[in-house]
Amino acid sequence: MTLSQQILWGSMYLGLCFVIEIVMLTWCTLVIRRLAEKWASKGHTIQTASPIAVALGFIVLTHTIQVWIWAMVWVFSSVLPDWNSALYFSLVTFTTLGYGDIVLGENLRIFGAFASVTGLLAFGLSTAYMVALMTRVFEDRFLS
Repeated sequence: MTLSQQILWGSMYLGLCFVIEIVMLTWCTLVIRRLAEKWASKGHTIQTASPIAVALGFIVLTHTIQVWIWAMVWVFSSVLPDWNSALYFSLVTFTTLGYGDIVLGENLRIFGAFASVTGLLAFGLSTAYMVALMTRVFEDRFLS
């Protein structure tokens, strides 16, 4: 893959992952709003912990989907030989852990780096979402 192809395809998969992240976090917000009415009659612990637990569930699912997308790229492009290697490589790359025991050839290094950028930005967006949510929950529960 040429450098321009790596940048193009990497950007496309990065964009796809971010569309998924935005849709999932928006859906999460709608679910939390809908369930908040049910939690209103419960104790303070349920009212406080439930939105956080739901958001964490959505975030884990969202990141899992993104890791699977990158794993599919590696398998369907015949870059990595099997699903086990592809999922492992996707996960350690997405989390920017990067053990280095599985590496891509020179013609895919830039493309592979986009998987790391995807994870880095996804964790940043998810963290910002959780901070905003927790701020709102704690303000509503303890400061009002």
